[in-house]
Amino acid sequence: MHPDLERVLEVQELDLRIVALRTEIATLPKQIAAIEKLLDEHVRKLELDKTALAGNLKDRKKHETDIQGHEQKISKLKDQMMQAKTNEQLWAFQKEIGFFEGEIAKAEDRILALMMDAEQMEGKAKQSQAALDEERKTVEAQKADATRRTNADKKELAEVLAKRKELAAAVPPALLASYDKLHAKMRDGVAIARAVDGVCQSCQMTIRPQLYAELRIGAGIQTCESCRRMLAYTAPAVDVQAQMDV
Repeated sequence: MHPDLERVLEVQELDLRIVALRTEIATLPKQIAAIEKLLDEHVRKLELDKTALAGNLKDRKKHETDIQGHEQKISKLKDQMMQAKTNEQLWAFQKEIGFFEGEIAKAEDRILALMMDAEQMEGKAKQSQAALDEERKTVEAQKADATRRTNADKKELAEVLAKRKELAAAVPPALLASYDKLHAKMRDGVAIARAVDGVCQSCQMTIRPQLYAELRIGAGIQTCESCRRMLAYTAPAVDVQAQMDV
């Protein structure tokens, strides 16, 4: 392999790692958002439980207010009943008082039922709160882990960039410029393709025998006539076990 191409291959390996690191770092906000979304269901459940409990309390207070109103009316009716002059008037007052006493009894029964419902609602709300707290711990741990990985990626990225700068300085400027252009153009970032057994490993097209022979002896920088990537000759893998068996 041409010696300059060997150095550019090292640069390419670093560039591919740089792309991978930057991609991973860029995905952190999305990772955090996805992790936090796991809490949404628990938060909604707790909010529904709290809303139901608040509604229950509101209903109880309303019935308590109604009872107070009925009691005030009964008190006034009793005062008025003291001034009744006929049995008909007395009966009318008693009937009206009986009506409000019945309404009070209904309200008290409803309050008792609501209080029993409230006990169950409070239990559900506590369970929802506990589930949310547990999920929040898990989410915070996952977020911390994602942050640690990202910080490690940033540290590695700085090291790889520094190493890339050092290696690139040893590559002829014209060759580096050609490589950089190809690296930016290729979707996978691969500007230098391995040539193995007469085949370009990037586009899988067969390389002309004469071109492949020039690659094997390292005669200059060659490019794939199909995908236009630079070619780096790679000797086929040797089956050591097969040779030992001969």
